[in-house]
Amino acid sequence: MSLLDSSRTAMPSRNRIGRFHITRELGRGTLNTVYLGHDPITDRQVAIKSFHLELSSQQRRIQERQLINEARATARLSHPHIVTIFEASIEGPETYLVMEHLEGSTLSTLLNAGHTFEFDVIAAICFKLASALDHAHRHNVVHRDIKPANIFLVDCHQPKLVDFGIARAPNRIAVHVVPTDHPNTLFCDNLLGTPNYMSPEQGSGERVDHRTDIYSLGAVLYQMLTGRTPFDAVETDTLLHLIKHKIPDPPHALNATIPKALSRIAMKAMNKQPDKRYQHAADMMLDLKRYLADGKLARRRLRTAMSTPEARHMVSCTLTPHSVLLLCCAAFSGALAMWLMLR
Repeated sequence: MSLLDSSRTAMPSRNRIGRFHITRELGRGTLNTVYLGHDPITDRQVAIKSFHLELSSQQRRIQERQLINEARATARLSHPHIVTIFEASIEGPETYLVMEHLEGSTLSTLLNAGHTFEFDVIAAICFKLASALDHAHRHNVVHRDIKPANIFLVDCHQPKLVDFGIARAPNRIAVHVVPTDHPNTLFCDNLLGTPNYMSPEQGSGERVDHRTDIYSLGAVLYQMLTGRTPFDAVETDTLLHLIKHKIPDPPHALNATIPKALSRIAMKAMNKQPDKRYQHAADMMLDLKRYLADGKLARRRLRTAMSTPEARHMVSCTLTPHSVLLLCCAAFSGALAMWLMLR
């Protein structure tokens, strides 16, 4: 369970967890609950993920190990687009994780509600997510569960990557006991993630590396562009078969208004063969940055063309002063939006 939307709140079922005062409940899952809390030492609001007290001893051991893995993986990382973990505890009856409180919504909530994004916004969000993955991969952390539900959007569409509970890191402890020659993947962990965004090798139980995250980010980009996942099936086995053997339609083939450059980026990231994908998240970042820069250059050229005497004469003959004012406002708004996306 990742951070839940701040709009979903309820009265807390308890008043205190550790030293933290509970303000309200943010969301509840099968195994855990997320609370909004207050740290009296640092005097700041925090989000607290606490596991249910009524879990069986076996469930508790599994969840404790998963919590330790999440804390260890994120402790290696410091990035503006990765959620910050402040504290974790498995002492006594309480098992909880304390992290920064995020105001906003998960990407999955927005997509499920039919929200659409401008293409430049999509590229900027995925650029920042690729930057977060590049940082994680450089520190030998593979998330292994990149999906819209684990992407939190705060103000001005700033993404935060959350939920590193099944991430692979050098100091990870095994959640389940498996034979030593069994590849340690999500598939071996009873398919903990949502299979729609899994790479072919991850869904097949093969050994994975950082390029599985690149595939998953490509699948997220695909859905943001088209409004649908690359593959869809009721049965998990059927879905995993499609992911491994079928090539999805390119986004621009489904919607001609989708820029071919973004379509190509998504398809390259989702190549069935890891060696033919982007080899590093930084490579995907470069193509997304190039797309954003090309759009900015095209707008600059348009402004330059419109500044010539001939263009000004044409505009003065066809536009009213009110229309000119509206165009100026639109240009300023576009420039401001681009600055906010890239800051």
